[in-house]
Amino acid sequence: MKNLDPLEIWFVTGSMNLYGEDVLRQVTEDSKQIASGLDGADAIPVNVIFKPVLTTPEAILRLCLDANAAPGCVGLVAWMHTFSPAKMWIAGLSALQKPLLHLHTQFNRDLPWAAIDMDFMNLNQSAHGDREFAYLESRLRLARTTVVGHWQDPAVADRIGTWSRAACGWHEAHGLKIARFGDNMREVAVTEGDKTEAQIRFGFSVNTYGVSELAAAVRAVADSDADRLVAEYDDTYEMAPELQREGDQRPALREAARIEVALRAFLVAGGFRAFTDTFEDLDGLIQLPGIAVQRLMADGYGFGAEGDWKSAAIVRLMKVMAIGLPGGTSFMEDYTYHFGSSGALVLGAHMLEICPSITQERPSCEIHPLSIGGKSDPVRLVFTASPGPAITVGLLDLGDRFRLVLNEVDVVAPTGRLERLPVARAVWAPRPDLATAAETWLMAGGPHHTSFSQALHPSHLSEFAEMAGVELLEIGDRTTVSDFKNAMRWNHVYYRLSEGL
Repeated sequence: MKNLDPLEIWFVTGSMNLYGEDVLRQVTEDSKQIASGLDGADAIPVNVIFKPVLTTPEAILRLCLDANAAPGCVGLVAWMHTFSPAKMWIAGLSALQKPLLHLHTQFNRDLPWAAIDMDFMNLNQSAHGDREFAYLESRLRLARTTVVGHWQDPAVADRIGTWSRAACGWHEAHGLKIARFGDNMREVAVTEGDKTEAQIRFGFSVNTYGVSELAAAVRAVADSDADRLVAEYDDTYEMAPELQREGDQRPALREAARIEVALRAFLVAGGFRAFTDTFEDLDGLIQLPGIAVQRLMADGYGFGAEGDWKSAAIVRLMKVMAIGLPGGTSFMEDYTYHFGSSGALVLGAHMLEICPSITQERPSCEIHPLSIGGKSDPVRLVFTASPGPAITVGLLDLGDRFRLVLNEVDVVAPTGRLERLPVARAVWAPRPDLATAAETWLMAGGPHHTSFSQALHPSHLSEFAEMAGVELLEIGDRTTVSDFKNAMRWNHVYYRLSEGL
């Protein structure tokens, strides 16, 4: 079974009737074999579905409309086995609402030099047909990804797999419902934004619910349900002495369990796959949700603290894109710096809400005071993220457009034991270095809340940004401040012109 089953991409082949039935039968057989080969590639996490060869404008339009309406179809992979007059594709491509990948390949890997004749040339002319198709894509100003290479080449499957993961994220965005418990943190700018424009651009909806609704649900949780979850906590985590069965803070653990039971039930009942809360609006809750948020994120939910619905959205979308890949994805914040002589580092954390999917160690379940919010001490999981490469991604609203900012980082072991820091955390070295990464992130207006992923690469977000038609600014090994500044200036002109003056 594919990692993202039952989602699928449709493999679409273009040709024309002038070649006759014998050639079209061969085109069909070859296309079926390519679709089957791609479907069997481990790098492609969705099902690849062969579709009949298209030779008329009517058939092309019908297929594109069917793709739009198919709930499991996340995109089309198009290939021209022979020549396919591109005017046939105008109506279909103009109506297509799903992501498109243009695969420029051919059935045979090698030319049979001694046996080539005109029949072979007419049948195997993707070099010809795909150029005609690409002209029409360009003429229509159609956003798409182009992949060149033989279909059996693992590098081709890798690129299609990356694109298909982004397409799954784009598909998820259009059905995503985000619940906000309370508003965003007062007087904070970057967590604000245009929710209506976000729904127009990305497809996800954001709506607010009173914290009192959640508090009432917490009070209604049956003792047996809370006890069952507490027992799961005992079995799963290293339990701090005060939270153990005879510990004096055991009631606080049961309260944390009640919050998780109620919060999970609320999200499931409403079809929500991402949510936010804020410590400034905890009316009726005894403690800020900590372990509940962490465990829900580990189960795939998106989350944003302090009402940050943009972070909740991007965490959820990146979790979907990463399904089946090694490494976790979490809500994150650049919290404080280490300007050490041996190398500058970032200590990433939040008050409570970091996802345990980013560690290989067994988390410790602890309770500590939280010097903000005015509530009882919250229960949380404490751990350190596993070393290795990762990315941090922020989504912000510039007023006239949305922007994604991405930084490649290398997670490292802390140089000290952090014995007095009772929160989950990650320590990383930003690429190319802290000074350049921080300066360019600030130039871009990047938010302090991010989605942190050890599973995804910049290419996944690049494909997603292309599908969404939003700006992506990448900070990595080759970034310089001057080049980044120029890229921002060029992007400003481009996105203003692309939306019309």
